[in-house]
Amino acid sequence: MATKKFKCKVCGYVHEGDKAPDVCPICGAPASDFEEVKSKKGLDTNSNVYTFIYATLLVVVVALVLALTSALLKSQQEENVRLDKKKQILSSLKIDTKSGDPAALYEQYIKSDIVVDEEGNVIDSVGGFDKTSESLVVYVAEIDGQTKYVIPVNGNGLWGPIWGYVSLNDDKNTVYGTYFSHASETPGLGAEIATAHFQQQFEGKKVADAEGVKLSVVKNGKVENPEFQVDGISGGTITSVGVSDMLHRVLSKYTNFLNK
Repeated sequence: MATKKFKCKVCGYVHEGDKAPDVCPICGAPASDFEEVKSKKGLDTNSNVYTFIYATLLVVVVALVLALTSALLKSQQEENVRLDKKKQILSSLKIDTKSGDPAALYEQYIKSDIVVDEEGNVIDSVGGFDKTSESLVVYVAEIDGQTKYVIPVNGNGLWGPIWGYVSLNDDKNTVYGTYFSHASETPGLGAEIATAHFQQQFEGKKVADAEGVKLSVVKNGKVENPEFQVDGISGGTITSVGVSDMLHRVLSKYTNFLNK
C-alpha cells in the first residue's frame, strides 16, 4: 500500500503513514488538525495515451488550418480561373492580354455571351460564360467595328483533355483566330497545339460547306484541300486527330446557328 502524507494545519509538519498521528510531534496539535495531502498526477508523456492524444490534436489543428486557408483562398482561386478563361477567349480573337488588364479587355471586346440550342435558336441571351461545356455557348465580340463569334471546343488528346476557342468572322464560316490548350500532352509533340505556329494555320480557313463541317487537321504535309485543312503536328498524330475530331464534333452542333 502506498504511503500517505498528512499535513498539520497548525505548523505545517508533514507526516507520512497510513493515517495522521494522534498528536503533532512539533506543535502538539491533535489528529483532527491534520489533512491528507493529495498528490497531483501529471500526464506521462511516454505513455501510449499521451502519444494518441497528441497526434489526434495535431491532426485536428492541421486540418483546421488547411480548411481555413482553403476557404480564404477559394474566392481568389475561382477568380483566377475566370480570368484565365477570359484570357483564352481573347487570345482566340488575337488580342494580346499582356498589353493590358485582361478583365477590362474582356469587357471591352466581348459584347455578350449567349447560349443557343442545336436548332440555332438563342435560348439565353446572357450568362453563357458560367455554363458547362455541355451548353452551346457563343461569345459575341466586336473587333474594329466588325462582329466576331467565339465558340468553345473541348475534346481528348493522347494523354488527357484538350480544349480551346475558335473565333469566326461575321459570315460565321471563316476562321478569324483560334486558341488551343491541353492538360498533359507531350512537350515538343502533342503540346505544340498550344503554339502560335499551329494555331495561326487556321486563320482564314472555312468551317463548313453545304455538306457540313469540313475544318480539319490532317497528317503533316498531306493537305489536299487547303480551304478547310491544316497541317498536323509531326510526331503528334494522335493529338492532331484529337483536335480534328474535337472541331468536327463540337462545331457540327452549331451548324444551324452558323447557317442563320
